[in-house]
Amino acid sequence: MKRMFAALFCCCSTLAWAQTAEELISDGKNTENVTTFGMGYDLKMWSPLAQINKSNVKRLVPIWSFRLMNDMAEMSQPTIYNGVMYVVNGNWTFAIDVATGRQIWRTPVQYDRAALRVTTSGAYLRGAATIYNGKLFRQNIDGHVAALDMKTGKEIWKTKFGEWKESYGGIVQPAIVNGVLISGMAGGDRTARGFIDGYDPDTGKRLWRTWTIPAPGEKGSETWPNKELPDAWKYGGGATWQPGSYDPQLDLFYIGTGNAEPYNPKYRAGMDSLYAASVLAIRPKTGEMVWHYQFLPNDSFDFDGTAENIIADIQVEGKPRKVLLNVNKNGFVYVIDRTNGKVIAAHPFVAQNWAKYIDLKTGRPVLTDLLDRAIKGETIDLLPRHGTNATLSAYNPKTGLLFLNSWEYIRVMKFVDVKLVVGSSYIGIQSTSKIPNPAGYHIAMNPLTGKAAWKIPLQDFGVSAGTLATDCGLLFTGKLTGEFIALDQDSGNQLWQFKTGSGIVAPPITYTHKGVQFVTVLSGRGGAVSGRAVNSIVPAGGSVTTFALMAD
Repeated sequence: MKRMFAALFCCCSTLAWAQTAEELISDGKNTENVTTFGMGYDLKMWSPLAQINKSNVKRLVPIWSFRLMNDMAEMSQPTIYNGVMYVVNGNWTFAIDVATGRQIWRTPVQYDRAALRVTTSGAYLRGAATIYNGKLFRQNIDGHVAALDMKTGKEIWKTKFGEWKESYGGIVQPAIVNGVLISGMAGGDRTARGFIDGYDPDTGKRLWRTWTIPAPGEKGSETWPNKELPDAWKYGGGATWQPGSYDPQLDLFYIGTGNAEPYNPKYRAGMDSLYAASVLAIRPKTGEMVWHYQFLPNDSFDFDGTAENIIADIQVEGKPRKVLLNVNKNGFVYVIDRTNGKVIAAHPFVAQNWAKYIDLKTGRPVLTDLLDRAIKGETIDLLPRHGTNATLSAYNPKTGLLFLNSWEYIRVMKFVDVKLVVGSSYIGIQSTSKIPNPAGYHIAMNPLTGKAAWKIPLQDFGVSAGTLATDCGLLFTGKLTGEFIALDQDSGNQLWQFKTGSGIVAPPITYTHKGVQFVTVLSGRGGAVSGRAVNSIVPAGGSVTTFALMAD
């Protein structure tokens, strides 16, 4: 009779609670733990593990599944430390035994339910359960960041970072960076002014705040119409609603910012609108902005710049370069020098019609006539609506290939007048979507050359799940309809799948427990884009499922 490896692990884990900065920096070296989002500060979503490989992946089976008591989307990544899995969503925090799936503790999130109107798509979290020095840190949707005791789940402190009635929400998990708890905020498409905060993780005291939209007189304020439209900067967007990456050697934290508000550029006088739609390099101890790069000056298309910035070291013209790889919502993959913010390469990965190309000398896009036509009052078809949908791409440092999931949706858009009402929607467009066939792709590409190794078409829906590459040539990801799948990195061919109970919009992880490789993913449809796409055909309901190889 075939038996699961899980039978070997029925005993409870030995619990230890202290995590050091060194353990966070070295995430990935000890395969028993996954202590940071993205499988490491570099967000590569790559693992050296190879027990589960292309020849045996068909024997991958679920060994346990755990309900997450939530129907508002599961977008987070589990954290693993010393045999305990920590899972966060908008309504709960869980500690689970890795071997058995048994609950150790659970803590409900206390928040003002009226704050749900800020996100419009419910209470959800992007990122991972953040742990450090015996504490678990999380955001709450009503504008708070909090610390829980890892042993018990009891709240240690809670600090308010913004007023939800003014559009500030907590949907992005903080990160511990050089001993500082760095936390962003949500509020895009509304009247928020973006920022990034640094906190003392022991007390919750705020140490610094760096605004992403400069006030008059501050650096970058010359890109806002402070004389003609003196209040524009106060409600200018630039939300920091996705997690960042960190280079310990350079001591720089890289965080993307959202679109300028409103989309309609007449309310910003068509100016560049720094530091919206940008990547910022931040000193974690002080919040100092060391450099910035703006993907799209005067972002009028809701393209944002919040996508993950993958840290990699590559050869460019025969010389080693420290770079960021950014799979941008605007449809281009960027290669950026992470020491100074200079663009090295930029290539489209989806069909797009808003830019002719990215000028590498200036870093600015060379626009088509699409924006001018929209400003004149024309209804336009914008490609893409969103090239990606807040997913995590994977980068294999051995092959140099980037693995990503694309959306090919088209936005039918017209600029309209908008009235400023603090705490309300503030976009200034009318918008619908067209869904082409295919609706998206699984893609493997060389980010430096833009050449695709393969593209696998996706019918009906794009993919919002993250990707995970392993050293044995497997690529894990998931579908909105609930299938968790493994692809061949060499060809893109599907090798395995398991149907979960809801849609997958989260990044998977892999790790070992007592020397045996596990794979874990959260399932639970939701979010503004993916939730609307499948909410009539895919049931809600969150769960976390762990897989291992069935014995021969």
